[in-house]
Amino acid sequence: MSRYMLIMRSTPEAEKAMEELNIDFNEIIESMGRYNEELIKAGVMLAGEGLTGPDEGFVVDFDADPPVVTDGPYTEAKELFNGFWMLDVSSKEEAKQWARKCPLGPGVRLEVRRVSEIDEFPADNPWIKKEIQWRADLAQKVADQARAEADKLG
Repeated sequence: MSRYMLIMRSTPEAEKAMEELNIDFNEIIESMGRYNEELIKAGVMLAGEGLTGPDEGFVVDFDADPPVVTDGPYTEAKELFNGFWMLDVSSKEEAKQWARKCPLGPGVRLEVRRVSEIDEFPADNPWIKKEIQWRADLAQKVADQARAEADKLG
């Protein structure tokens, strides 16, 4: 299996199309929910999140020392990263199939990239060994948090 990240990018054209089509936001949530449910039922979705608008974000520019932080919105941006899905699929072809099913409209692009696997790096490197342990620790933390949330819900 291989992990792929589907990165949703919106453009000003997409925003304009949304306004012109006058699509109810609840319809968008419903279509995304159906897509996510299909991914989950197929057992391929590892994660997926939407992002807040660029006015809540910032950019760190490393051309200077120290790096310069600029708050959003970003006037120079032509495409905005609006959300992502992380899938675990059998092939690049399967990633393409899932990407094509995503319920996005005109002006929106979905960039799909394979995520590097830990075994693609030298196993004897001390930082790679630390990375493996960090991932195990994080998985345990996430599992503990999920159990605590489930206990709260009864």
